[in-house]
Amino acid sequence: MTILYSFRRCPYAIRARYTLALLEERVELREVVLKNKPAALLSLGGRSTVPQLIDHGDRYEESKDIIFWAIDKATQLGGHRSSLATQLWPNNPVLREHIERWIEENDNEFKAWLDKYKYADRFPENPEVFYRRKGEHFLSKLETQLSQSSFILGKEMTLADVAIFPFIRQFAGVNTVWFESCGYPHLKLWLARFLESSLFLVVMKKYPQWVEGQEEIFFP
Repeated sequence: MTILYSFRRCPYAIRARYTLALLEERVELREVVLKNKPAALLSLGGRSTVPQLIDHGDRYEESKDIIFWAIDKATQLGGHRSSLATQLWPNNPVLREHIERWIEENDNEFKAWLDKYKYADRFPENPEVFYRRKGEHFLSKLETQLSQSSFILGKEMTLADVAIFPFIRQFAGVNTVWFESCGYPHLKLWLARFLESSLFLVVMKKYPQWVEGQEEIFFP
């Protein structure tokens, strides 16, 4: 059985679980408490971050690795799951390049400002609003893009949307009063499409901390 070590609120884990749920790739879910990581995860050696996926001895240590594992599996199966996989990761090399650029900016630039905004007390050299405004540069880019289409790269959801929305969700959650009163109407509508979906309820279902020997929990 394929095993997924996950942490419910982690945006990297959310985007991995969302892809797995969307493509109907069933795994054994092991919910991790970060302050008390299980010996089974630690014994793998190397990185002990989540999410991580173990598939018959093969190890996928990052969310993007897990996402592409799921896309490859769905593509091989054919049918509607293959069509969804192609929608997420189109065959068009230009679209793929755009998707990669959006994800790279999210992961390498926006995420850094998000962390400082969320934990501003750990970075007292600047006030919280400074970090928020830095993060807003990315929000503004998304707003401009989403004012032209329902999703980041057009009428259909791609991997860019799936990979980025959990981080925008986290940014919005730092100060919900500010986010609800700020601009970005197209961004808010886009985010709501994910957060109010039935699939997101599946992705965010709460599970107890996994312990060795317990009954298996399958996801989705």
